[in-house]
Amino acid sequence: MLEGLRAVSSLLVSIFIVMTGFGVASYIVQIRALGEGWTAQDISFIGAVYSLGYTISSFITPKFIRRTGHIRVFAAYIAALSISILLCSLMPNPYAWMAFRGLFGFAMAGSYLIMESWISEKSANEYRGFMFSVYMVVAMAGSILGPYIAAWGDAQTTTLFIVAAMFFSLAVFPIALSSSSSPSVPTEVGFDLKGLWQRSPVAFVGTFLAGVISAAWLNFSAVYAKMVGLSETGGANIIAAVILGSMVAQFPLGRISDYVDRRKVMVVCGAFGVGASLWMAASDASHEYMLYVAAFAAGMVIFPIYALNVAHANDMADPGEYVRISSGLTVLYGFGVIAGPLLAGQAIAYAGPAGLPLLLTITFALYGSYAAWRIVRRPSQIPVTHGVSD
Repeated sequence: MLEGLRAVSSLLVSIFIVMTGFGVASYIVQIRALGEGWTAQDISFIGAVYSLGYTISSFITPKFIRRTGHIRVFAAYIAALSISILLCSLMPNPYAWMAFRGLFGFAMAGSYLIMESWISEKSANEYRGFMFSVYMVVAMAGSILGPYIAAWGDAQTTTLFIVAAMFFSLAVFPIALSSSSSPSVPTEVGFDLKGLWQRSPVAFVGTFLAGVISAAWLNFSAVYAKMVGLSETGGANIIAAVILGSMVAQFPLGRISDYVDRRKVMVVCGAFGVGASLWMAASDASHEYMLYVAAFAAGMVIFPIYALNVAHANDMADPGEYVRISSGLTVLYGFGVIAGPLLAGQAIAYAGPAGLPLLLTITFALYGSYAAWRIVRRPSQIPVTHGVSD
């Protein structure tokens, strides 16, 4: 396990820096868009194009990796992230931003794919859950730091956009200067959703649902906070509470899943998510601190379930298949990312602010129920050799 961490230590540093830049960028583009007076429809279209770029990248990135290797493609995508965020500051126009954010989503999804396939190759089945937990905690730590850095400046100027680009550019150095070996070139490229379904139905369905859950929360958390009566500071607090909950739970969940059937952990996460989401649905600003506690509890499963799906899908993979599997998972997650905001918007329109946690409740119920059904269909097994999973 320690050997695996040493093998990806430089990558983890780069991940933290990238996600710090991502946190800065995600914050300032929303604030800048509001400051420019753009309509909610403009902003939603920009977000949709980001998701589209995210999904398209899953089709193309594996071919780039096979042609030039992980490190070169990662460096190219980092450059694309820097360029796209700088262009946003130079051309504050909603139609131009659709193109820039589409490029940003493309590069961000490709970066995720590279990072996750890299970690998969350097991880043994016995501690893959732990390794992905480390990855998620490092990424979330950067995501928390980014908005606080952005809060020090003014999103209506170019300064913060330059700061975000600087973080992205800085992320190349740890990997480029590392003496650690890079991952092997994949033997297969593209993705095989049918094969992924046959290999692991739980990871297939779970990854899509994880995308719905995370995207619904990320795109409507601020709207939810305002609608329940929280101040701007309160809105920031509830967002931080969810991320902190994820950071606290990520290690235990990942490590436990290394010792028991990961599907059982998924069932527990689904049930816990249902309870926490219902708690949020029943809360409002009149009990502000209890709402934060409910958000913290929901956060313990909102983001960690993605890593469980990735680890489960990779358990039975051969070394040359990691990129292909990561690509397929990224496609499924991308579909969920597209669906999540659309479903959340409709849920809030029909049920008010409680619509968001109620959507999370339903999705968590589907997540846990499907994992339980697969356990019944196929006996529990802790994967130790390559083959077909659940």
